[in-house]
Amino acid sequence: MKKVLILCTGNSCRSIMAEGLINKYFKGKIKAYSAGSNPSGKVNENAKKVLVEEDAWSDEYHSKTVDEVLKYAPFDLVVTVCDNAKESCPTFPGAKKIIHVGFEDPDGKDFSEFVKTANEIKKRLFPVLEKELL
Repeated sequence: MKKVLILCTGNSCRSIMAEGLINKYFKGKIKAYSAGSNPSGKVNENAKKVLVEEDAWSDEYHSKTVDEVLKYAPFDLVVTVCDNAKESCPTFPGAKKIIHVGFEDPDGKDFSEFVKTANEIKKRLFPVLEKELL
């Protein structure tokens, strides 16, 4: 099974949603992990709600540091989903490839923006994962 790490700054919205969606829709093919370059320490309630509604939530999902996920390395692919993480993580030890697929941060916005971000993840990130890992 291929392993992908999704990196963001706070690891509370975009990267957590991507982790849950990937683990649901690519189950048995790709295992996703997420982390933040400066994790907030919490999962945004709207991000969790999106994953619950998608039947993609797991109680193991939480805001993590990069150090916490290193035990799962090496990763076949590292994806930064925010510009800040892209800038702060230009290289990643042991990663076969690092790419950037950016998404607007829905934090502080209405729930509908979180749904929109989840749909964007499926529309724009999933084809990249298929191309790079399957």
